[in-house]
Amino acid sequence: MGTELRSDGLVTVFTNGCFDILHPGHVHLLRLARAMGDILFLGVNTDASVSRLKGSRRPIHSLEARTIILTELRSVDFIIPFEEDTPLELIHSLSPDILVKGGDYTIETVVGADSVIASGGIVRIVPLLEGYSTSSIACEIGKEFQNESEVD
Repeated sequence: MGTELRSDGLVTVFTNGCFDILHPGHVHLLRLARAMGDILFLGVNTDASVSRLKGSRRPIHSLEARTIILTELRSVDFIIPFEEDTPLELIHSLSPDILVKGGDYTIETVVGADSVIASGGIVRIVPLLEGYSTSSIACEIGKEFQNESEVD
C-alpha cells in the first residue's frame, strides 16, 4: 500500500503501540509523526498481544475502546490492529516512507527499521514527553484505589 501511495506523491508514515491509557505523551508522538508526512498509519496491538507484552492485567481498555478513542485524533489517518507481538509483518506490507518511534527506542532497537531503510525509507526517533507513561499512570491509579479501600 505504501508503494502505491508513494507513486501518487504521498509520504506515508507508520508508528505503533498499545495505546492502553491514552495520555499526552501518545498525542505528542502521533502529532509529530503525522507532521512528517501526508498519511499516518497507526498499528495498534490487539488485546491478546498487549497481554503477552504487558502482563495478564493488561490491557486496561479493550482494542475496541482504544480504537474508538484513537479514531477521534485528527493526526491519525488509518488504524490497523495487529495480533503479533511486533508490527514487523505490518511494516513489510505497508512499506512506509518513514517509521517513527518514541525516544525510549534507538534505530537499532526499532522493529522493522532495517526493512524500511532497505526500501529507501527513513527511521525517526522522537523525544518522549516527560512525565507520561501508561504503566506509571496505571500504577498510580492502583495506589489510589488501594488507599481508598484502606480508609473504608
